[in-house]
Amino acid sequence: MDTVELEQCIHHRFSQVKLLHLALTHSSYANEQGCEGNNERLEFLGDAVLELCISEEAYKRYPLVPEGHLTRIRSNLVKETSLAFLARNLGLDRYLLLGRGEDMQGGRERDSLLSDVFEAVIGAVFLDSGFENAKRVVAEIFRDRWPENTVMQVAKDYKSRLQEETQRLFQARPVYVLTGTEGPEHEKIFEVQVTLPNGVRFDSRGSSVKKAEQIAARKALEFLAPKKPEHQGPEGA
Repeated sequence: MDTVELEQCIHHRFSQVKLLHLALTHSSYANEQGCEGNNERLEFLGDAVLELCISEEAYKRYPLVPEGHLTRIRSNLVKETSLAFLARNLGLDRYLLLGRGEDMQGGRERDSLLSDVFEAVIGAVFLDSGFENAKRVVAEIFRDRWPENTVMQVAKDYKSRLQEETQRLFQARPVYVLTGTEGPEHEKIFEVQVTLPNGVRFDSRGSSVKKAEQIAARKALEFLAPKKPEHQGPEGA
């Protein structure tokens, strides 16, 4: 198998090319050809390496983004459909070694197989040259995949975060009500009120109902956030 072109796409030249070949070998091919191994163990390893690489980069890239949203960013980047998309971009679908039956049944187009082979290749890079090189490869492949407007994405999540918090504290959901509108049709301002299960209310205004609801949810979350105790000096101070 000539993998020079593939190595260029992956941004890594293997010193142990057999690792790349193993990463591309599906169990159906191994069983059919009587090969000693397949890519399942490399997939297991690559999954862990990829998650750590993405987690570290997300932590550095978004210093103001809370943990829960970092988790969602990572999940979107490494979900099956995302990895399958990247696998196709790299050409892994063309190099994937499949058994005849699996190939005839469309295995080469299956997202699950393509995401698996992508993770296996990352595992192979890690074994071939260590974590720092694996991190470099992941950084290059994911270079244009990172979300830019994280502030808006966090804002969009205020409502779901408030719902989670009120369920935890009160075992009930907040209630949103449109209380009014003002201004001409093309510049209308919407007024919204959110009521927490304990009866506390917060009013907000926005250029759409959704934006007003997000602002109201943010105010409610700030109210529910644990208050830090004021600093007290030592006794007798």
